This record gives sequence, C-alpha cells and structure tokens, in this order.
Amino acid sequence: MSLISQIIINADNELRYPTIGELQAIQEYLKSGEERIKTISILRDKEKEIIQKASKAIFQIHPEYIAPGGNAQGARKRSLCLRDYGWYLRLVTYGVLAGDKDAIEKIGVIGVREMYNSLGVPIIGMIDAIECLKQATLESLPSEDAKIIASYFDFIIRGMS
Repeated sequence: MSLISQIIINADNELRYPTIGELQAIQEYLKSGEERIKTISILRDKEKEIIQKASKAIFQIHPEYIAPGGNAQGARKRSLCLRDYGWYLRLVTYGVLAGDKDAIEKIGVIGVREMYNSLGVPIIGMIDAIECLKQATLESLPSEDAKIIASYFDFIIRGMS
C-alpha cells in the first residue's frame, strides 16, 4: 500500500483529517517521485547485470550450492535461484515506488522463512544471497539512490532472519 493510501486509511479509521505531519510526509513523497522513478528505471534496465554480479558473489561465498548435491546444482536449479533474485529486485522497486515497506512485507517477507525451510533451502544462504543482491544493486546506482534502496534490502534481510 502506498504512503498516501496508508495515511488516508489511518485518518479515516480515526475519523479525522490527515495531520500536518502526515501532509508533510505526502509532500515529501510527491517531491521525491521523479527520483524514485529514475532509480526504479535504473534497476529495471540493469536487472540482468545486477543478477549476474549477485549470483557470482553468492556462489563464491557458498560454492557448495553449485557442487553436486547442492541446492543450485545444475542449470535448472540455478535458474530457479536467479529467478528469485529477479523477484526480490522487483519487490524492492515496489517498495520504493510505494514509498514504504508495506508491499515488501505483504508480498515477500511474510512466510518466506517457512517457504524456504520447506523447500530445504538454507535460510542463512538466502540471507547471504539477498546481501549479495543488495551489494550488486548498490554498485549499479549513484550514491544518493543507493541510500534509498539499501533500507528496503535491509528490511527483507531482517524479515528472513
């Protein structure tokens, strides 16, 4: 849910007008819209490059994943891992676009730990993978955009922990 929607819902639930602080938050959100769209566009355009860097990094940290018997052994399993990278990168862009982490929590963090455990995917490996994805993403962005993006990755990592 976007910042604006959340403010409206909260105000309506409490039968009040938005507060000065809430209106200022909306004003900041609207002012930063062009910057958020620019950042999301960079991530979209560099998705393949970011995923390649991140996958190289995770398999250097955990070479056992691509070794015989590993969770990412073979082309099929490896492509499923890379598919997850793309999904998490898109999830971060949804959060940036909405201006809050609610979308990330609802779409991608709730139940993720249980899902990976049921699939036999080590959760520490997923946390390391998201950390690698975060690092590859930050390297692809100007420093001012990187500051915005980092908190969304950190939110996912905390949700997995």
